[in-house]
Amino acid sequence: MSASKKTAWAVAAAVLLPFVTAAPAAHADGKDGKDKQPKPPAVMSKVGGPLLSRPGTQVQLGAGAPVLPKELSGRSWIVADAESGQILAAHNAHWRLAPASTLKMLFADTLLPKFSNKTQNHLVTTEDLAGIGSGSSLVGIKEKQSYSVRDLWLGVFLRSGNDAVHVLTSMNGGLQQTVADMNDQAAELQALDTHVVSPDGYDAPLQVSSAYDLTLIARHGMQNADFRTYAATSRAAFPGEAKPGKKRETFEIQNTNRLLTGDIGVAPYPGIAGVKNGNTTHAGATFTGVAERNGRVLLVTVMNPSSNEQHAVYREAARLLDWGFAASGKVTPVGELVPPRSARTAPTTGTVPAPGKNHPQEPAHAAAHAAERSGGVGIALAIAGGVLVLLAAGVFLVNRRWPLAASAGRRRRSPSPESPESQESQESPGTPEPKDSADVTP
Repeated sequence: MSASKKTAWAVAAAVLLPFVTAAPAAHADGKDGKDKQPKPPAVMSKVGGPLLSRPGTQVQLGAGAPVLPKELSGRSWIVADAESGQILAAHNAHWRLAPASTLKMLFADTLLPKFSNKTQNHLVTTEDLAGIGSGSSLVGIKEKQSYSVRDLWLGVFLRSGNDAVHVLTSMNGGLQQTVADMNDQAAELQALDTHVVSPDGYDAPLQVSSAYDLTLIARHGMQNADFRTYAATSRAAFPGEAKPGKKRETFEIQNTNRLLTGDIGVAPYPGIAGVKNGNTTHAGATFTGVAERNGRVLLVTVMNPSSNEQHAVYREAARLLDWGFAASGKVTPVGELVPPRSARTAPTTGTVPAPGKNHPQEPAHAAAHAAERSGGVGIALAIAGGVLVLLAAGVFLVNRRWPLAASAGRRRRSPSPESPESQESQESPGTPEPKDSADVTP
């Protein structure tokens, strides 16, 4: 895909978004204008802190802190402490970009509470599968076949199956209802850079998110036990086509998140537990991940790296995680992941500061995001539990204990129909990254 097309798409999204009232000036980065790569806006959202509104890299190194990795080419990225919500470093954190299938995190965060009964079955109709974008990533759902809710969610998380998303969308009342629900949830989380058009993340005009929002959404989603389990699943058995008089066969599906499952040239990242990867023409490669090391849990998001390095989005995410674990406690945070809107509705009393007031980098109007958690698998498999949002005397309280759910080095598999782990992959190790839409470039 040409740089000019990418530029046009990014500019159109920024200008035409319903909640954007004026197109911000482009940031020149001090160059002579010959660089055709799109530039971030000169001023972006201040949600989470004023430093995050600035283009370029934001980091405040303290004594003994390592410098950031040199090999970073993502248009936007962020490293955050999943427990405290502090942002250790960021690069164009609020740049509104195409999210690809990382948007499925918001889809799951929105719909999982509605469809949490894993054994509920649904008979797929032709209408359920209508409108799937050409070339979409699919898990292999067939019409006139029944699938459990668990099967469908495995298809969403592991194979990034747009067919599974469309079936769940139909079960939720259709496209219009689901898009409205997702946009409402984004507003509740104060993921204000996010605008949903297609629930599966398939490229669509005006559909955008940001590294900040995707990190925030992942943190909130990981508060849901089912979300955590599906995100940490590397492989699972998926139902094949049922045939009269024969036992229904299954086939294995594998998670397309290479930091979870590994691939040629990419080793599984120690302590990783997802969360979601994506790849489309307009978005490029995108990835949000969560990992645990020595009791500390970090979230990282990388959007659209320009490097020609194979699996660049995973390699850059791994570098940022390595840096974050080494730098934790040695940097001054440049911002924070703010609490949800509903967490700020209770009146404050006496001299107790309102939520967010104890963070000087957060403007008064900006406190608004999800305070919740993520998990780790590898050295420590999944983080069970997370941040509890409590309002007591008007104070936003966070439970910072992240108990580990499983032991070291173990990858989630599906030994029984009740354990949600695995996935069919339409790729094999060493094959090109699967895309979420058809008009993709190799």
